[in-house]
Amino acid sequence: MQAKVYVVDDDQGMLDSTVWLLESVGLQALPFSSGQAFLDACVGDEPACVLLDVRMPGLGGLAVQQALRDRGVLMPVIFVSGHADVPIVVRGFKAGACDFIEKPYNEQLLLDSVQAALSHARQAQQGSLELAAIQARIDGMTPRERDVFIPLVQGLSNRQVAEQLGVSVKTVDLYRGRVMKRMQASSLAQLVGMAIACGQVQALGLGAIEVN
Repeated sequence: MQAKVYVVDDDQGMLDSTVWLLESVGLQALPFSSGQAFLDACVGDEPACVLLDVRMPGLGGLAVQQALRDRGVLMPVIFVSGHADVPIVVRGFKAGACDFIEKPYNEQLLLDSVQAALSHARQAQQGSLELAAIQARIDGMTPRERDVFIPLVQGLSNRQVAEQLGVSVKTVDLYRGRVMKRMQASSLAQLVGMAIACGQVQALGLGAIEVN
């Protein structure tokens, strides 16, 4: 899937020139002349970044950034502005912006910033896909596999798990092997990492958050 660069600017001349620049290096650029038009079209489920003008009629850049956060869309935001006063820059970065470029911008600087943002977006999407795959494996566990999985990733030994469940150590060994196979984990440390990533246990103290 080709990454997208959303370009949001109410200045039509700047919008056209930015889109032309991005397309000249083979990037897919999607132009929008208002923040609301961008929000209406933004899907948020593909690798993408947005070049976002700070000052626009209606929804300004900071408001658009907040709207994305409210939707849970963690798309990298690059602010572009001809009036980059310090308070706006600070607010943008505090809210997660990855760069802030002043107009008139240096073309190579803009392209480098976009490529860095798209690289980050691709890595984030890959991480989300991997996390979803791990969660699917957890969801596919049998009740007994889950009974063994949770205390194991909390740090309990096979014997302690057996005593907790009222079964033999041999039975725990059997289900531990099934859990490792189902989760495609090569070690207990890897299994614990998967559990932490999916919120099954807390990283500190390894206490269970929730056991369904």
